[in-house]
Amino acid sequence: MASGWAHDDAVQQQIDSTIDDAVTRARRAITSGPSAEYCESCGEAIPEARRLALPGVQYCVQCQQQRDSRQTSSLYNRRGSKDSQLR
Repeated sequence: MASGWAHDDAVQQQIDSTIDDAVTRARRAITSGPSAEYCESCGEAIPEARRLALPGVQYCVQCQQQRDSRQTSSLYNRRGSKDSQLR
């Protein structure tokens, strides 16, 4: 039973929304198409084993690690209104 303005399934809706956002971010991160022979960031050659293992790869391992470390993700769903936030 929910109180205030929240629906009975507000908790599940927020969980589902958070999961949907994470899946969407993960799908955007998947690359496709031909792999680059040289890193777009530093210009170093990308090893053939990496290009075959990851179709569409555009960065060498070091540059990809730097890019991944800069990306931050929120653990909270910010789409809900003030009344629908879990307390």
